Amino acid sequence: MEGAGGASCEGTVLRFWYADPLHLLAGVRLWSSAIRADLAFNADLGAWELSCARPPLWRLDYHFELTGPDGETRGSGPAELRCPGYAEPDWLATAPAAGTWRRMRLPGRTARVWSPVDDTDRVLVAHDGPEYDLRGRLGDYTAAAIGSGRVRPYHLVLLEPGPARERIYSADPGYAFLLALDLLPRIRARLCAGPVVGAGASLGALAMAHAQWRFPDSFAGLFLQSSSYFRARLDGQEAGFRYFRRIVRFTGLMRHREKGPGVPVTLTCGAAEENLGNNREMADALRGQGYAVDFAETPDAHTWTGWRDALHPHLTGLLRRVWT
Repeated sequence: MEGAGGASCEGTVLRFWYADPLHLLAGVRLWSSAIRADLAFNADLGAWELSCARPPLWRLDYHFELTGPDGETRGSGPAELRCPGYAEPDWLATAPAAGTWRRMRLPGRTARVWSPVDDTDRVLVAHDGPEYDLRGRLGDYTAAAIGSGRVRPYHLVLLEPGPARERIYSADPGYAFLLALDLLPRIRARLCAGPVVGAGASLGALAMAHAQWRFPDSFAGLFLQSSSYFRARLDGQEAGFRYFRRIVRFTGLMRHREKGPGVPVTLTCGAAEENLGNNREMADALRGQGYAVDFAETPDAHTWTGWRDALHPHLTGLLRRVWT
């Protein structure tokens, strides 16, 4: 059927196809965070095909890039491949704790805050708040984890990055100062907060680590998913990123610090993503500095669904450690 594409997981092999019985397309390319490759046209089947070794993952977000005869390209729309044995997190079906959402005005930005019915002084602050909630389901996880008794009640603060996300989340000293010495004190005051845990994914995780590195008393614990700890030796594919050199400089300084504040830190990273090497090295470096490090390699890539699937047991375990 023209215009129909799909994928299957057959043991250690992934197969992709896109139907084109009249051979109207000039090319079809697979795009995902773990695999990027061109499909080959099979005239006998009237379809574009690709078979490749299965990366160390249980599911894959992907789409096809379709090239027409005039050279123009368009996307096929997002799709998901689930391998046998993959299961969604159980907390997605768990009865949530009661709570309320509200807006909190902060300098230059707005935060959404979820608070449980029970009084608490515990706070989790997350970068990329809107996406972490919408695509990473952090708000649903919070209510479910509290409702099931897996963690003690806490406030969830979702920080919006604003239009300058790439700049401020890329080891920017000005943002680290703002977060640690302005935003967090305001959040603590308004929520009567005690121990605050910081969370982030990708550049958002890097920015949390950077703020805590510059201001060691900022957080009582950190939950860092697929942090962008770029290194020149490992991450040449990112060299075109505008703030690559600044991140490389900071990562080098962070890795070679003699001693850290020793707070609990949990790092997760997809086993099929490019950041795996630099996350492994950072986990080892932080352990050497006295941090209480847990590091988990998850069967996914650099995706919000992968980060969602790692919230339990990994964020659960960190919150238990910090708030015991």
